[in-house]
Amino acid sequence: MNRLPLKENLEKYTHLADCPVRNVLARFSGKWSMLVLCVLAENETTRFNGIAKAIPDISPKVLTETLKNLEGDNLITRKLYAEIPPRVEYSLTPLGHSLMPNLAGLISWAVEHFDEISGKKNR
Repeated sequence: MNRLPLKENLEKYTHLADCPVRNVLARFSGKWSMLVLCVLAENETTRFNGIAKAIPDISPKVLTETLKNLEGDNLITRKLYAEIPPRVEYSLTPLGHSLMPNLAGLISWAVEHFDEISGKKNR
């Protein structure tokens, strides 16, 4: 791994507008975004209610906002069917699919170390 001296790292991360770490991670690291991405990765195409059932503690308003943000970042796509009642389906874009192997590593790490992080292992 190529490591930069601390001073160079600090300079790199303190320029808010130019910092890829801050700007990219902020796009999908909110409380719900990763969970929504995981649901879509597991189920391919999913309707709003399907996502809501998979994540029961998210409010409809917050789910709507999260989906709009992920769509705006080109991580998911929204397909509206001209039916009555209207049907809307969500799925990962190619960019969203390219993100999932990276999230898979984080998810595996979280599952493996959950007890340590949550304090359950030391009780």
